[in-house]
Amino acid sequence: MSDVAFITGAGQGIGEAIAKRLADDGFKVAVVGRTLSKVERVANEINAVHPDAALAVAADVAKRDEVFAGVEKTVAHFGDLTVMINNAGVAPTTPIMEVDEETMRWTFDTNINGTVWGTQAAVEAFKKAGHGGKIINATSQAGVEGNPDLTVYGATKFAIRGITQTTAKELAPLGITVNAFAPGIVKTPMMFDIAHEVGQNAGKDDEWGMAQFSDGIALGRLSEPEEVASAVAFLAGKDSNYITGQTLVVDGGMVFH
Repeated sequence: MSDVAFITGAGQGIGEAIAKRLADDGFKVAVVGRTLSKVERVANEINAVHPDAALAVAADVAKRDEVFAGVEKTVAHFGDLTVMINNAGVAPTTPIMEVDEETMRWTFDTNINGTVWGTQAAVEAFKKAGHGGKIINATSQAGVEGNPDLTVYGATKFAIRGITQTTAKELAPLGITVNAFAPGIVKTPMMFDIAHEVGQNAGKDDEWGMAQFSDGIALGRLSEPEEVASAVAFLAGKDSNYITGQTLVVDGGMVFH
């Protein structure tokens, strides 16, 4: 039987690349996102190459019931769930003095709460199926080292590393591993939006905004989404079976710990 992965935030960017890579690796994939048309496009592209490998699922990860319903739909369709990838996230670029209650609320609801709901739904599904599984969370280079103007986003990504470590210890007796991946600066729609905002805040252009992040990458270039997906494929596959509680940094050499 094939492994089955539930991938949130899979309508574009890194999530899309993860879904396509795992399908190439023989997984069945639930392509999950808030906007059905986006995840349907990705699922259709996967199914054109790997027939019946992808299922489009509309769910807002900030809403616990929608995450649980999405996992139930996935299990009903594919007959199992073995890997949960909590990838969905939002990334406000907010100088500390401009942070307000609404920005805190929607960022925490999506990034932190969404990771917790995904973890809970996965554990429930793994238990029902009578096996362990893998949970893989998206943190960020900004969750390993602080970056200016990213107090809110960085707070959520540091928190996800903490959630990864605590749940790795808590769920290990169930045969469940929990790891995280920390992308650096990836060529995604979200990253281009962040660079635009940073440039606007400084009265500069998008290129300047992106350079604020790309300066200091040892490999001297931005990441392609597929390069992050390769690291996630390792965490989703059997080669990482003895790894848990870890954050795999995929940033081209920005932070070293």
